[in-house]
Amino acid sequence: MDWVHLILQIIIYVNAVLAFITVFREPRDIAATWAWLLVLVFLPVVGFVAYAFVGRRLPKNRLFQIREQEQLQLDERLALQRDELSSERNEADSVTATALGTVNLFIESDQAFLTRNNRIHIISDGKDLFHDLFEDIERAKKSIHIEFYTIYDDEIGNELLQLLIRKAQSGVAVRVLYDSWGSMGVRPKFYDPLRAVGGEAYPFLQTHSAWADFRLNFRDHRKIVIVDGTIGYTGGFNIGDQYLGRKAKFGYWRDTHLRIVGAGVYGLQSRFIRDWNATSRLNPLAVTEDFFKVTKVKGETNMQIVSSGPDSDKQQIKMGYLRLINSAQKRLWIQSPYLIPDDSVLDALRVAAGSGVDVRIMIPDKPDHPFVYRATEYYAKQLANEGVKIFKYQNGFLHSKTMVVDDGVASVGSANLDFRSFKLNFEVNAFLYDPLITTELARLFEADMHDSRLVTYADFNRQSHWIRFKQTFSRLLSPIL
Repeated sequence: MDWVHLILQIIIYVNAVLAFITVFREPRDIAATWAWLLVLVFLPVVGFVAYAFVGRRLPKNRLFQIREQEQLQLDERLALQRDELSSERNEADSVTATALGTVNLFIESDQAFLTRNNRIHIISDGKDLFHDLFEDIERAKKSIHIEFYTIYDDEIGNELLQLLIRKAQSGVAVRVLYDSWGSMGVRPKFYDPLRAVGGEAYPFLQTHSAWADFRLNFRDHRKIVIVDGTIGYTGGFNIGDQYLGRKAKFGYWRDTHLRIVGAGVYGLQSRFIRDWNATSRLNPLAVTEDFFKVTKVKGETNMQIVSSGPDSDKQQIKMGYLRLINSAQKRLWIQSPYLIPDDSVLDALRVAAGSGVDVRIMIPDKPDHPFVYRATEYYAKQLANEGVKIFKYQNGFLHSKTMVVDDGVASVGSANLDFRSFKLNFEVNAFLYDPLITTELARLFEADMHDSRLVTYADFNRQSHWIRFKQTFSRLLSPIL
């Protein structure tokens, strides 16, 4: 027994030393540091297996580098954008003073150009999205650029693949980026028929297998489609049957996507080119006019396409969320399937609610990830106690990532209100400065409220002790979920 005790003591000691070395050898924020120490110290061996999947950082040589030609052209356009903003500040059609601060934030942090007079169509149903998307792809003449976290080998995934094959055969340049983890179960040979007719498809950053590169972090969570450089799509939907409500586990899938016509497509195209060049280094794309055939339309929406990811420490989308939360005067309505905010966002929401702003947050009424859902409930309970109205969507699964601020500013995109979207995933959002679009998104939120139930702090307290324990435990892991 003495030998057994000695061996156990050695294992515990070695495990603790390795835990400290593992966690402190790379810079992390204090919350993530303590969370990983908790996992590695108290779950010997198992904790290190979890770290291999979730904790390892992406090597710097795998993060993208913008090609010199592209950076030069982006800098030139940024200088023109600054001049345009300066000259238009006093014009009647300029963005409001409140929005102008947000615009400047994104220009400085992400070179996100403000584009005007875009025509935006909001899509909240999967059937409508795929109908419109496939029609636009069918009409493509020159290029189709697609980037999704998830493209499944199922019915709708194969419909898309066959459509892309036909377009490639007709001479259209087809390029596809997908995330190997998000598209788990889809083998690389799924795209062989597309490659055989001249199309191109790559896993993001050339991670050919989710198991060979088993990182849960640093995933390409963006959803982008650009057709002929004139029509763009972005939002929360991926490509798969579940997004059409065909999976019993989720039921109806409630999400929000945008169809964009106008100069806003430039931001999506620029983002795609950067991601493509980081992935397909043997076949890079240059910033040429062929990819930026912006359609002149009579739209009403001013907008910016903003991206963020672990290639930057600026957390651009999170900073944008904070800016919008802090600027809210009347209402702040948020939809997010995952509500795991860091302290800065949590405090901003508390301040908004305490200042008399109508703060409403809508989350799903069913989990897709157990720990994530219980952590979401934990933070929802805390916010409910601070005067935030928490709604649980009951007509299926809510996956929409939207924010409505007062009467003129909104956000739609791929980023959730959680640590992962702020720091660990590559994300893209459209920030919209338009009273009409804001009103339409608010109406969608109100319609969803009819399929939701208001959950109060007292309701959360009536949950079982076991559920509340899982919420508290999951909250401890929130920086790494």
